[in-house]
Amino acid sequence: MKNSITNKIASIALITIIATSVTGCSSNMERLANIGKTPTLNPIENPKEMSGYKPVSLPMPEMKEGKKQANSLWLSGKQAFFKDQRANQIGDILTIMIDIDDKAELENETTRTRNNAENAGVPNLLGIAETQLSKVLPDAIDPANLASATSNSNSTGTGKIERDEKIELKIAAMISEILPNGNFVIYGRQEVNVNFEVRELKIAGVIRPEDIATDNSIGYEKIAEARISYGGRGHITDVQQPRYGQQAFDILFPF
Repeated sequence: MKNSITNKIASIALITIIATSVTGCSSNMERLANIGKTPTLNPIENPKEMSGYKPVSLPMPEMKEGKKQANSLWLSGKQAFFKDQRANQIGDILTIMIDIDDKAELENETTRTRNNAENAGVPNLLGIAETQLSKVLPDAIDPANLASATSNSNSTGTGKIERDEKIELKIAAMISEILPNGNFVIYGRQEVNVNFEVRELKIAGVIRPEDIATDNSIGYEKIAEARISYGGRGHITDVQQPRYGQQAFDILFPF
């Protein structure tokens, strides 16, 4: 019996190891092939041709074309009398100012105590309780105290969260799409290779043309549906990540 249980445990462990190895096989082979090499940068690509790209579709009001008034050089919708140097067409570039300084502190404490006591008895019931119960139940039964129950519960919980994040970055993004209401869909990606580690910064979202400053920049807080990603890949990132076996163990181990 003991050998059978041992064999089953060994079989489960072997299946887990094989499944984990197969899952990470392609990435492991790629990492092995790049041992001693500097991580390569991704090629510059058209965002619309990248895998997983989907055009942005949002509710839009009905737009009307601006028309010149009689004896007027002004066209409605323009932001300046002279040519506007700010990004306004697909492919134009603008600067995104990322200045995130978030702090959050949350502390919560809960205490709960509960005591219950229940007593039930039938001291008189048409003479039955006094005369008949003793024939069915033991002699020690007291009709006035047939049932008694008590319960106590005590629960205490304490939680605390402290977060302090600060990111100051600038990245150039490109207009990849113009929505029917004139808003711009932007996408930008920046990669920096330093000592076998590639730092990646990606940003995407929707902006209003009028929010672009005169120096052709815009703050991240004015980007709707903003997606900001800052991370990396390389030797340092690999060392910081748990091994595949450890990740599988953390997921599968129930205790």
